[in-house]
Amino acid sequence: MEIRVDDLTGAKIIGLIQEHLHGMNEHTPPESVHALNLDGLKHPDVTFWSVWEQDELLGMGAMKELDKTHGEIKSMRTSAAHLRKGVGRVMLEHIIATAKERGYTRLSLETGAESMPSFDAARKLYEQLGFSYCGPFADYAEDPYSAFMTKEL
Repeated sequence: MEIRVDDLTGAKIIGLIQEHLHGMNEHTPPESVHALNLDGLKHPDVTFWSVWEQDELLGMGAMKELDKTHGEIKSMRTSAAHLRKGVGRVMLEHIIATAKERGYTRLSLETGAESMPSFDAARKLYEQLGFSYCGPFADYAEDPYSAFMTKEL
């Protein structure tokens, strides 16, 4: 698997972002969807990566800098055709390593709440890589559809 910084212009990556947003809106009320759209992912404080095998897009992930010591994981998604192949783990490990290289002391994320089974695999992966549950961070507020997690680096 090859991880690339992505400029968000390719048709395959735009399609996966659309799939991601559709999935978030399918399982979560609109006011509780915190996924970034294409313009949000192009913001200067966001680094976006895609995961490839030759010309096949496997997945994506992004990290937003909240401040000089704290990053936020955004837009983690594995293409439906490549689920359960370790793509998410590879992407998450890359994001964690990059956060450490940048000198962040904490990495946080928002994902679907425990009452939402469609997010079980994501929460399990985050737990396996050392994330623990926490309260809202940055501009988030308590939300029955959100789970907040963090990892000290």
